[in-house]
Amino acid sequence: MTLICCPIHVDGAGQVEEALAKARSAVAKGAKLIEWRADLLAEEIAEVAVPAIRTLVAESPAPCILTIRPTWEGGLYAGSESDRVSLFEAIGTGSPAPRYFDIELDAYRTSRNRRQKLNLAVDHADQVRDVEPRLILSTHDFGSRPADLLQRVAAMAAEPACAVMKIAWTARSIRDNLEAFDLLADRVKPSVALCMGEFGLMSRVLAGKFGGLFTFAALDRGEESAPGQPSIDELRGLYRFDRVNAATRVYGVIGALVSHSRSPTVHNAGFSSVEFDGVYLPMPIPREYEHFKASVGAMIDHPTLTFRGASITIPHKEHCVRFVRERGGHVGAIAAALGAANTLIVEDDGTIACANTDAAAAVEAIVGGLRRVDGRLDGVRVAILGAGGVARAVAGGVAIAGGRAVVFARDAARAEALASDVMRGIGALDANDADQAEQISALIGAKTAPGNVTVGRCEALGCGCFEVFVNCTPVGMSGGPAADGDPVESLAASVGQDVTVQYDGVLVMDTVYVPRETPWLRTARDRGATCVYGSDMFVRQACRQFTRWTRRDAPRATFDALAQVLSHD
Repeated sequence: MTLICCPIHVDGAGQVEEALAKARSAVAKGAKLIEWRADLLAEEIAEVAVPAIRTLVAESPAPCILTIRPTWEGGLYAGSESDRVSLFEAIGTGSPAPRYFDIELDAYRTSRNRRQKLNLAVDHADQVRDVEPRLILSTHDFGSRPADLLQRVAAMAAEPACAVMKIAWTARSIRDNLEAFDLLADRVKPSVALCMGEFGLMSRVLAGKFGGLFTFAALDRGEESAPGQPSIDELRGLYRFDRVNAATRVYGVIGALVSHSRSPTVHNAGFSSVEFDGVYLPMPIPREYEHFKASVGAMIDHPTLTFRGASITIPHKEHCVRFVRERGGHVGAIAAALGAANTLIVEDDGTIACANTDAAAAVEAIVGGLRRVDGRLDGVRVAILGAGGVARAVAGGVAIAGGRAVVFARDAARAEALASDVMRGIGALDANDADQAEQISALIGAKTAPGNVTVGRCEALGCGCFEVFVNCTPVGMSGGPAADGDPVESLAASVGQDVTVQYDGVLVMDTVYVPRETPWLRTARDRGATCVYGSDMFVRQACRQFTRWTRRDAPRATFDALAQVLSHD
């Protein structure tokens, strides 16, 4: 069983009671170990520091680690090594002693005298607590993967006094996590192998899958002891840490910026709801195709990761189609037509496929807003704001469902390319092909003649001839560059025009789902429009993804409830 260790910094003797209160709170939340980070406390005179640390150890609500991390290894302790070792010796020869002492490999092996004193502290702890020696030898690199990583691991393994090997480095990509997992799989002693930074979350959440002795989690956000460290609540609640095991299937959201994605909350809750053994993680991958290919390929090929799929977001939707084709996988009909996929599926036998659930979700949301019982948009004129990946999916879905999509964007060339690509893709669809026909009818509705996708000039937005308006830009998104903006006004200003849209009696849909009601939706509603929230499309596409991965019906009520809550964050 992999334990959760909560690090608590104690900066001075006056913080002992506060630190103990935090430790009790951490244990109540599920921590099984407490790491006392006494970096600054250890700089006080021994007559003050030693009694304070002894109180922390004696009153710790869970077994504890004593760490005094020097500045040269990423900590805060700037005192002398001799003073630090003497403090460890004083604590180790007292009673009670900590369960573990965390000592840096470099500090331990550079001085024979230092080793003797530290071993004495450990030996005494052994006599007092009747446990095996508990010396953690650790190594950290806050810059990157150390070039001599494997040599460091071998050196730890060769030290007789080392009971636990701890290795941590700042990940350069999510592929570093896989090396951490391999180190755990090949361990010769109890081990901790973690990656730090934005790419390293996987190593922390999946520590139990690969047999790590413990993983670290902060009491609350803002109290992390290393970059990328989740809180206890996030680890246990959001990522279902207690349920992760060797057989747990791994999913995620892949994009250049995914740290604030709401998808992990929704899908992990879905897994819990149907008792599916899976975990869903943010998986950041830089924008270039080479990074996508290398990272996704490595996860698929890893023998024990059990990576089984992902949501694909900006800028990798087109990369996903290319990747699946290059690996000989199956590209779904809609994904092939649009040249973009938002869903990757990895089967147990290693075969892969990709699909586009955005298009169907957008059509379903629009059809629902219009109250069309036939599931079609025949002849409906839809103004689409934007020319990015979301606009491509919406335009394609509308056209396949028989509607007339008109794209409005700042970049006319990009809009023209979108329209041309989508129409060419739709033209290649073959309703007589059984596989394609099944996908088209299942995703969009009855098979009838498709509509079209064209490009419009900005002034045409005020023509009064559109029944539906869809915002596919980030304008209005909470935390975005134009959180208070109006996408129509933003577009008009970019081309030096003044446009007035008549919203009375039309349907307005925003693909932004945080906040739930964007400023644009609020304005349109106040002027007589029927509004469809971005959370509706988000939930519909997520439900389709969930079913593709699990082969179970998605818990729609759970997804809807969460989407409404999350859209107010």
